Amino acid sequence: MYSRVYVEITNICNMNCSFCHGHSRPARKMTVEEFDAVLKKLDGVTKYLYFHLMGEPLTHPDLPEFIKMAANRDFKPMITTNGTLLSRRGFELLSVCDENTKKPHLHKINISLHSFEGDDAEKYKNYLADIAEFAKKASALGVIVVLRLWNKGFDGGNNDIALDFLRKNIKGEWAENTRGLRIREKLFLEYGDRFEWPDREAQSFGDEVTCYGLRDHFGILSDGTVVPCCLDSDGIITLGNIFEAEISDILGSNRAAAMRKGFECRRAAEELCRRCQYAQRFV
Repeated sequence: MYSRVYVEITNICNMNCSFCHGHSRPARKMTVEEFDAVLKKLDGVTKYLYFHLMGEPLTHPDLPEFIKMAANRDFKPMITTNGTLLSRRGFELLSVCDENTKKPHLHKINISLHSFEGDDAEKYKNYLADIAEFAKKASALGVIVVLRLWNKGFDGGNNDIALDFLRKNIKGEWAENTRGLRIREKLFLEYGDRFEWPDREAQSFGDEVTCYGLRDHFGILSDGTVVPCCLDSDGIITLGNIFEAEISDILGSNRAAAMRKGFECRRAAEELCRRCQYAQRFV
């Protein structure tokens, strides 16, 4: 069983952040019927679904329904978001609850705090205020909330602004852990290095590559294309389409098998993997 699967419910985003690679695919949203088909085919494959690969999940009008559908099939729904729409739609996420426990079906939400890099400080603080209020409410209801500062060396001083603001507006122990800080129960702040996304035109780092792609996770783009990891933003390594084939056949294909064997031997079977800076941290 895979530790998680990334399901891109939409590749449409409301921002154009400097750290994001973006994509060149046609704009698309999964329909309710398509998402239901994905859930059926992922039964027994994983328990944890991230509603993200490219795109901003909160732009999808059916997101609350998707959370409910996933939870009703015993999946743990998780979201990665830029946080800009939480003031408008956050209440929808938290109102989709278990009928018995009354707790939100949403298991976890990662919020990237980078969406206003280079913007004025006042606008950034208003953005942080909305996120802080949502984070306090969601974590109190039992949702795991992770605030991300994955931009070391590129923050332009915004990380200091964010930390100062959040410390003043969220009460907690703010204790250090291996990933960053535990603010309080269910609420964390994580640091990370900024990295360049893999691309056909990116620098090649050579054949020595290992990765967790296809070994503990894979991704599904909004048109059903199955990719080996969450960084294949353009679907360059297309393994098949979940709307057209069984996931076992797709993941058992010769191409997928060659990738897994290559990673086990610390060798890249695909050119895109040789151009992945993120994977270099595992070498």
